[in-house]
Amino acid sequence: MDIQINVDCHDLDAMVAFYTAALGYEPFGTGGDRYRSIVPKAGAGPKLVFQKVPEEKVAKNRVHLDLIVGDAIDAEVERFVSLGARRLADAAFDEYGSRWIVLADPEGNELCLCTA
Repeated sequence: MDIQINVDCHDLDAMVAFYTAALGYEPFGTGGDRYRSIVPKAGAGPKLVFQKVPEEKVAKNRVHLDLIVGDAIDAEVERFVSLGARRLADAAFDEYGSRWIVLADPEGNELCLCTA
């Protein structure tokens, strides 16, 4: 079974640029001016599809990405921020033996960087 995750957005090019750089993915295909997809360069992981929608994001995501980055979490937060993400919390959360930091991508979608 393959997994595909769809993300609603306004700016397809900006979202593809952010996530390819942040995740080490590469562009995979398009569906006219409404869809863009990316896949892992290494071949393992879900395909991400960005779908252009007219409405702005108005509430917390019901689904978000948890990206396991290990002990390099602080460096990864800085890298993601340099690519266009922003921190949504000043401090990291420690829970159940893991540390995680909540960020937002360039369009405000929440994602977490986690140690485990």
